[in-house]
Amino acid sequence: MTEQHMTPVTDTPVDEPPKKTSRAGRDLPAAIGVGVVLGAIAIGVLLFAPIGWLPVLAVAIPIATYEVVRRLGEAGYALPVVPLLIGGQAMIWLSWPYGVAGTLGAYGGTIVVCMVWRLVGQGVREQPVNYLRDISATVLLATWVPLFASFSALLIFQEDGGVRTFIVIVTVVFADIGGYVAGVLFGKHLMVPAISPKKSWEGLCGSVLFGVAAAVLSVTFLLDKPAWVGIPLGLMLVITGVLGDLVESQVKRDLGIKDMGTLLPGHGGIMDRIDAMLPSAVAGWIVLTTLA
Repeated sequence: MTEQHMTPVTDTPVDEPPKKTSRAGRDLPAAIGVGVVLGAIAIGVLLFAPIGWLPVLAVAIPIATYEVVRRLGEAGYALPVVPLLIGGQAMIWLSWPYGVAGTLGAYGGTIVVCMVWRLVGQGVREQPVNYLRDISATVLLATWVPLFASFSALLIFQEDGGVRTFIVIVTVVFADIGGYVAGVLFGKHLMVPAISPKKSWEGLCGSVLFGVAAAVLSVTFLLDKPAWVGIPLGLMLVITGVLGDLVESQVKRDLGIKDMGTLLPGHGGIMDRIDAMLPSAVAGWIVLTTLA
C-alpha cells in the first residue's frame, strides 16, 4: 500500500500583493478620485459662489497648519499653535473688509503674538529653550501657509475674482498634470535628486507646456484679456508651483517623513496637496493684479 503525497494545510495567510503605485509614487486611482472631488468643490464655489472661497480656506488652512505643527512637534519643535491658528483665520477673514491692509495687519499681529507666546510659554521664571529655532519655524509657517493662502482670498474681491482664482488653480493643476505625464513617459534627467528624486527636466518641460497653455486659454476665454497675459502668468505659476513642491519636499526630508498628513488618500495631507498652490497664489495675485 503506497502513501499518497499530500500538501499540508496550514492556517498561514497568503501574503497579499503590495498595492500598486504609479512610477511617480502615487496610489493613482485614489489620487485621481480625491483630485476630482476637490476640483469639483473648487469649480462650484469659485464659479457660482466666489465668496464661499473664504469658508473653504478657513477650513483647509488650519488643517494644513496643524499638520505641519504636529510634524514639527514630533521633531522636537515647540510652536505656538493657538496664535498660529487664530492668526491664520484673521489673515483670511480680514481680507474681506480691509483687503491687503487687513491681511498684512493680521500677519504682523500674528507674528508679534507668537513671539510673546513662545517667550512666556514655559513661564516667566524659566529661560526659554530653543527660542530662536522655534520662532524661526513659526515665522516660516505663518508665511508659508495662511499668508500665502490669503492671496487667493484677495483675488476673490477683484473684478471676476472667482474666475481669477480659478485660473490660478487650474493652471497649477494642469502644470502638475503635464509634469507628471512627461516625467513618467520621458523623465530621464533628474532635476534636483538631492531634494526630490522623482522630478526631472523632462517633467519640467511638460509642466511649462501644459501650464502656459492652460493660462493662455483661460485668460483669453474666461477673462477676455489678451492672450499674451497668459504667458507670464503660466511661467510664473509653473516656477512657483515647482518651487513650492520642492520646498515642502526639503522640509519633509529634514524631518525624515514622507507626507505631512494622511487625510487625503493618494495625496497625503492637506499640506501635501496645496504645497504648490500656496506660493502660486502670491504669484497669481501679482501677475493678475498688475497685468489684467
